[in-house]
Amino acid sequence: MDSLASRIAAITGEDNLRIDEPMSEHTTFRTGGNAGYFIVPANEEQLHAVIALLKETETPFLVTGRGSNLLVSDKGIEGAVINIYHTFDEISIERNVDGAVVRAGAGITLAALASRLLKEELKGFEFASGIPGTLGGAVVMNAGAYGGEIKDVLVSARCMDYDGNLYEFSNEELQLSYRHSLIMERKLIVLEAVLEFRSGRYEDIKALMDDFNGRRRDKQPLEYPSAGSTFKRPEGNFAGKLIMEAGLAGFSVNGAQVSSKHCGFVINTGNATSSDIYELMQHVEKVVYDKTGIKLEPEVRLVGNWG
Repeated sequence: MDSLASRIAAITGEDNLRIDEPMSEHTTFRTGGNAGYFIVPANEEQLHAVIALLKETETPFLVTGRGSNLLVSDKGIEGAVINIYHTFDEISIERNVDGAVVRAGAGITLAALASRLLKEELKGFEFASGIPGTLGGAVVMNAGAYGGEIKDVLVSARCMDYDGNLYEFSNEELQLSYRHSLIMERKLIVLEAVLEFRSGRYEDIKALMDDFNGRRRDKQPLEYPSAGSTFKRPEGNFAGKLIMEAGLAGFSVNGAQVSSKHCGFVINTGNATSSDIYELMQHVEKVVYDKTGIKLEPEVRLVGNWG
């Protein structure tokens, strides 16, 4: 173990540090090279201390959750990945006359949070039950589906900057819009979010969740690794529709493929590399632009060296 690894382990414990960790194990595309250091802090104090150490040693780092919106280069990630998936996952619920205020950690998955809210008979989060990411990532991107968005239920978010300063931003202060927030601009780390829900009936909430998730299974290629919608929705149009009309359904680059089931998804059919996916994305962008004049913008975040 090198000197930096020893110092990291002194903060987090050796069990929470991995050296040369394959990022294919930590992204929903199931691709990507290794991260020099893969760090899992147990709490805010460890997170702050690790970031301070990495800054002191001028070690580049990236903070991730479930990796459901990342395409990591096959060359890997220089420096460190700090992962808060699963560790920042506590939930507290404060009941009121109409429903409840829920405080949840950024590392909890949307599916797990939706399941807990169902048990508590709290409605309004059904739209998010099938989105394959964490609450922190959902707040950063104002994730949404089936007419619902995080901003519809979010009260505030608690964040940390890279200097360890803490902030509590209201819904309005976060400037939430389509796949955008203040958090992106300021490169903040979401620690937890406060959300508000109204009371409902278990049967009604479950029926709506089942309906949304049934539609996902019918229309989306959930049986393959992917990052969900690969491209953002162009104003007044749909990426999947444009890609299909461009004749790209089923088009592939080695193991990467435009899903014939839903052209908005690029999937890993089993042996794709990140380079295959990236090449396919570039081809799709070019063909759609040449045919329509519309420039597709990736919703997937590219990480690492692509040169």
